[in-house]
Amino acid sequence: MSFTLVPLGEIAEINPPQGRGVDPDTKVSFLGMADVSERGTTSPGESRLYREVRTGYTAFRNGDVLVAKITPCFQNGKIAQAQLEHQIGSGSTEFHVIRPGKEADARYLLRFLRQDWVRVEGELRMTGSGGQRRVPEAYLTSLAVPLPPFAEQRRIAAILDHVDTLRAKRREAIALLDDLVRATFLDMFGDPLANPRGWSRVPMREFVDRIDSGKSPQCLDRPAAEGEWGVLKLGAVTKCVYQPNENKALPASVSAEPGNEVKKGDLLFTRKNTPDLVAACAYVRDTPSRLLLPDLIFRLVLGEMVDEVYLQALLSWPPKRRKVQELASGSAASMPNISKSKLLGFVCEIPPLELQQEFALRVEGIESQKAIHQTHLATLDELFTSLQQRAFSGCLWEHEAA
Repeated sequence: MSFTLVPLGEIAEINPPQGRGVDPDTKVSFLGMADVSERGTTSPGESRLYREVRTGYTAFRNGDVLVAKITPCFQNGKIAQAQLEHQIGSGSTEFHVIRPGKEADARYLLRFLRQDWVRVEGELRMTGSGGQRRVPEAYLTSLAVPLPPFAEQRRIAAILDHVDTLRAKRREAIALLDDLVRATFLDMFGDPLANPRGWSRVPMREFVDRIDSGKSPQCLDRPAAEGEWGVLKLGAVTKCVYQPNENKALPASVSAEPGNEVKKGDLLFTRKNTPDLVAACAYVRDTPSRLLLPDLIFRLVLGEMVDEVYLQALLSWPPKRRKVQELASGSAASMPNISKSKLLGFVCEIPPLELQQEFALRVEGIESQKAIHQTHLATLDELFTSLQQRAFSGCLWEHEAA
């Protein structure tokens, strides 16, 4: 089956005229940028009267495709089809609105626009400076879209939607297991700040044997390949889950310090980051070899009084973490920093070791289930990427037509 490449501006209106003929008393769905997910969905929106939002906002319709134009929202994938409570929507001025014509299916265009390369190319064409850089309308207008017959567009979109739904269900299952860990912590120990069970409150210097810190030499702008040494980035710990793929390769000319290598069972803590991201704590359940600590991440080496899994859960408990973040000093511009001495003086609630270890066993059981879902999710991610590439190169249509 042959296909043609058509500029997006020829098969869809880009930022169509707004609000023509809309009664001021019409109920509309209002969307802020936070209402557009990086997964390609929107909330139903907040119900408002059109008179309240007809000026100073962007108007659109239910079913339009919204593309965040400003950095970093565009790069983060805030590209979605509006699924609204009402037929008319209004929202952030940082949206480009794409309204498909009769030849184009909205879901097909959404799947095309959500490809990684579209965001990479769009970022290269952004105008403006700093945090005010935006994707120009001209970039979207000129984007060459492969255009099979309408029925094929709908079939391709349905296939990709189906696989994406399966991915979303796996992510939901993983999130529920994370909720189970938090619920288990609360059930066994109570709210740490309220401390209803009267656990001993002990400064960290009494159960932390030492705090290791690494080094941050100038690294290559890529992850370490197999057999290479790498240095962790802050992103390896930022989400309070160890992510070893967040690293940069150490140049061959720089000698690695094996004493800074991350090991299974390590407890890592970010001493420096933005105010809302500092004091992230992650437990290393497994790790590739030859990954090194940077100078922005501490390794907490504990004595026999405290279990690493328990302490990670305690320091990651949101209200408790906010207390740890209060230890940080320095301006937001320079990234606040938590010193070793301040951290060692921080007071923690310490239940009996046997109870901590029971908690750790329960968590490991939950984590084993989570690992199964993550493996399945990785398989679905690979399938989705493959189908996406085949769909927009024409291979998927040609294969089905053969």
